[in-house]
Amino acid sequence: MKPARVVFVLTLLAAAAWLLASVFRPPAPPAPPRAFTSSTECRECHGVVFAEWEESWHSKAWTDPDVRKLSNDFADTNCIDCHAPRPVFETGVGKRVLPRETRRAEGVDCIACHLLPDDRIAGTIDRPSAACRPVATRELANVDFCAPCHNQHNTVDQWRASKYAQPGPGYQDCLSCHMPYRDGDPSKGRDHRMHGGHDLELVRRAVELRAKRVDGRVVVEVENVGAGHNYPTDERSRASDVFWRPKGESAWRHLYRFRNPYRFEVDLPNTELPAHETRAVNLDDAAATGAIEVALFYKLSPYWTKPEAPDPETEAFLVHRVELAP
Repeated sequence: MKPARVVFVLTLLAAAAWLLASVFRPPAPPAPPRAFTSSTECRECHGVVFAEWEESWHSKAWTDPDVRKLSNDFADTNCIDCHAPRPVFETGVGKRVLPRETRRAEGVDCIACHLLPDDRIAGTIDRPSAACRPVATRELANVDFCAPCHNQHNTVDQWRASKYAQPGPGYQDCLSCHMPYRDGDPSKGRDHRMHGGHDLELVRRAVELRAKRVDGRVVVEVENVGAGHNYPTDERSRASDVFWRPKGESAWRHLYRFRNPYRFEVDLPNTELPAHETRAVNLDDAAATGAIEVALFYKLSPYWTKPEAPDPETEAFLVHRVELAP
């Protein structure tokens, strides 16, 4: 065989060998997932979600002045578990979370909800090419995922006792109200602002206020029409009060309080309003025979600066107000 032909054949054989090696070469193992140490590292790829989280009260769980005051600056160490938790998936869905020692100022952060034990990220899709290698994880949408912290005061149990928890057209879970789809469009993902007790519009949609005259007396009704749990719920520090005043007067008069008291307040009953229920309160006062105003206020702290003559307009949020003719 001529030398030129030998060279040509060897070249072909080498090319064929290279091609076969390329085709049948085992794929390279995937790169190990990036080890995330702070939620700020999520901002680069998830800017919209991160901005929503920063606006949420999850991000303020450790720094919220009301929380600092009520926990005595977390001298009540039981509060740390839920206000600066280690990842839910570390302790297990449905189990009480454990407190972390670092980054507590980040509160309930991205890592707390999304980090898996193998450093991958729990998400809604599988994408091994992404830096965080998200894994579609159905447990994220499970009510039991929220329960370790939000059932501390029986909120999830209250939901389970409601009609919203029953399978069928009326079913609604935690995410339905607190993490709705952006613009109602599932393709846009869920809103991470975590709408809750600090969202006054959400509070307003939860209840209705009515007043009527029955047999010469005023009957005030508050109905839980939209909360999937008791109103108000979760933190025992929250309260909602019914006030009234004769039309034209400036000072409000207290009528009724909705609240779940702290354990040490043994002389106070739990007056929260369960889902779908209506509470009727009689107003028997000679001053109420004329035109009156009735208002429902919502408060993030149960204590009034002047409990003997509270001023809800400066210390609470107005939820609803109605007028009643003589």
